[in-house]
Amino acid sequence: MVKPKTDPASNSLMYGGFLPQEEMLSVGTKHKKLVIGIPRENQQLEQRIPLTPEAVEVLVSDGHEVHIETKAGEGARYSDTDYSECGGLITETRQKVFSTDIILKVSPLNADEIEMLTGNQVVISSIHISHLNEEYIKGMMRKKVTAIAFDSIKDEYGCYPFVQSMSSISGISAIIMAGEYLSNHNGGKGVMLGGISGITPTEVVIIGAGTAAEYAARAALGFGAFVKVFDNSPYNLELLQQNLGRRLHTSIFHPKVLQKTLKSADVLIGTMQSPDKGPRYFISEDMVREMKKGSIIIDLTIDQGGCFETSEYRTMLDPVYTRHDVIHFCVPNMPSRVARTASIALSNILSPIMVSMAASGGLNPFIKANMGARSGIYMYNGILTNEYIGNRFGLPSKDIDLLMAAF
Repeated sequence: MVKPKTDPASNSLMYGGFLPQEEMLSVGTKHKKLVIGIPRENQQLEQRIPLTPEAVEVLVSDGHEVHIETKAGEGARYSDTDYSECGGLITETRQKVFSTDIILKVSPLNADEIEMLTGNQVVISSIHISHLNEEYIKGMMRKKVTAIAFDSIKDEYGCYPFVQSMSSISGISAIIMAGEYLSNHNGGKGVMLGGISGITPTEVVIIGAGTAAEYAARAALGFGAFVKVFDNSPYNLELLQQNLGRRLHTSIFHPKVLQKTLKSADVLIGTMQSPDKGPRYFISEDMVREMKKGSIIIDLTIDQGGCFETSEYRTMLDPVYTRHDVIHFCVPNMPSRVARTASIALSNILSPIMVSMAASGGLNPFIKANMGARSGIYMYNGILTNEYIGNRFGLPSKDIDLLMAAF
């Protein structure tokens, strides 16, 4: 016998129709409109821009305002028209850009730019800790800025996406620069980076086995050079060799092995930051003195003090000098030489951060829920949160996690 079908609504007791029901409350976060300012860099020193026109279009379509100082994108070959056609608001007034809620800038703010801040703003930029001065920190504190160093931001895997992307560009760029300065045109010894049949290949020595080293080695091997990598970690060397193959020669820091290798090197690239304890550099001046005449040194760690004793901090205005007949290239912002590629890489990381911040309801809920972004904060509402900077200048600092606990 087939039982008749029963409408669930007809048996309210069975289905709880008359039982007390929990009230459904909206728990969604309120979307926060962001007002973002992008000032023009000093383009003699910095050519990159933090957001591309395509990224601006994404943010504008999400309901945000992006104010861009006129000609801010020229260094990366983006015109004002490129940005305005994507919804960006081009302004001739520099003060307008520095009065926005969030300021995105590649290089740290200078004293004049700090004075233009209206206060209680968010500044996201790089930070060159080795070149910080007390006036910069006190100026930002006085304006009650929340300052985020994008090179200290972590992703969900605990990695530093900005550092990795810029390091990969720096590594490849170092090999390109080495090729330029080995040529006769730039006063080099007149050899080609790499090797062709019947001619001994160029020797490239790399100090360090991190991201910059990997991409430098990859590029050098692609040119046909003979590559040797030194590091103090057997694990890092093994990982690098697994990624690049057995054509790569690797070694830990044996002083005699390194000294012998440098005597025949055509290119020496430093990618490894000097340790806090022990020697200030990995390659001494005596070792540089024994290198071949016309060989090239490129120090990619110069913004952290350098890893060669003969390294000197230079800018793109005067990037090269010669010491002991060895050409030195020690410029901190190597990615700026390929500004469009570097800008796209920066924008690919910054744009999703801006979208996530808005979706979270603003800065405070965003950094409270996002430990990776929180790791980039070195000042919160004018309160210094970086202990190293505080100790360096004798200023008090507080833990950002404790400050976040109040919200």
